[in-house]
Amino acid sequence: MDTEAQFGLFTNPVTARYLRRLAAAGTPDGPSPLPAATQELVKIRASQINGCAACLDQHTKDAAHAGESPVRLSLVTAWRKATVVTEAERAAPGADGTGPPPGRRGRRRSR
Repeated sequence: MDTEAQFGLFTNPVTARYLRRLAAAGTPDGPSPLPAATQELVKIRASQINGCAACLDQHTKDAAHAGESPVRLSLVTAWRKATVVTEAERAAPGADGTGPPPGRRGRRRSR
């Protein structure tokens, strides 16, 4: 039996199209006025809301690399009440979770 992978992740045109769209989903239309660390905090919160463990892992690492402290990273879920978050950071789009979860576009999650 041939155990070599039969699915070429980067050579399959469907997968390539999916990966391009996935990468574009996290790209802003223009330059963001938010610092890189704050952008990562917003992405962490969106990943928590969406329940994406892989995204949460990646954005947490990216935020730490951008200089976020472990205390601030652990308080992302309590963004609105955390004393280590500035008013400007609280105003970041979707940072407090009051808006619709990113990527849902108004659709309800089926249960």
